[in-house]
Amino acid sequence: MNRSEFNQGMKGGLVIALSSAPFAVLFGAVASDNGLSVMEAGLMSATVYAGASQLVGIELFGHQVAPWLIVLSVFAVNFRHILYSAALTRYISHFSPVQKFFTFFVLTDPQFAEAVQRGESGRGVSFPWYIGFGAAIYFPWLFFSVVGAFFGRMMGDPRALAIDVLLPVYFLGLVIGFRRKPGFYPVVAASALGSVLGYHFVGSPWHVSIGAAVGVVVAALLPLSTEPAPVTAVAETES
Repeated sequence: MNRSEFNQGMKGGLVIALSSAPFAVLFGAVASDNGLSVMEAGLMSATVYAGASQLVGIELFGHQVAPWLIVLSVFAVNFRHILYSAALTRYISHFSPVQKFFTFFVLTDPQFAEAVQRGESGRGVSFPWYIGFGAAIYFPWLFFSVVGAFFGRMMGDPRALAIDVLLPVYFLGLVIGFRRKPGFYPVVAASALGSVLGYHFVGSPWHVSIGAAVGVVVAALLPLSTEPAPVTAVAETES
């Protein structure tokens, strides 16, 4: 494995890990508030590893909702990862099947955003860089989830501390990072409107998928960009 690429990925991922730490603590606190033990909260973070979906699942667990509805709700929130995977494929075609397994397991919103920006810039997306970036986010997420669950009962209701505002701010920052791409404003406006209408007429968490679907439709209807596609750098040989 190319150690230089790995270290570069780790450095970039640590910045994201620090910014997402309060969000992980929030999940742990909410999990504890809904009756999960510290070990159960840590296990959920280790296996599900999807912040927004974990919060949705925890809230539904606390309301004694049918298991099939919980699964569908988590799928609705994570629907965007299907789109992420499709958009990322052209940059990781040189990955082996095993590498792709780990690639999609650690795929998160900031991981996707950084990988696409790196690919479009021509630097290429190597597996050492990608897994280094992902590992730097994954393990701190587990640690702070456990910390949040351990101290959750002392914290009380996390909403009283306004920690829940971190989630929309977090996603807003990711969206703004793509503001220079063609069609950004009409797609975002359509997606926001679709999400708001979905929330009022269908309900949560389905409004997430509805907003995404509306944005995809608008993006498909917009004229193609005439800007030349960036040349992706040839992946380095990994040892």
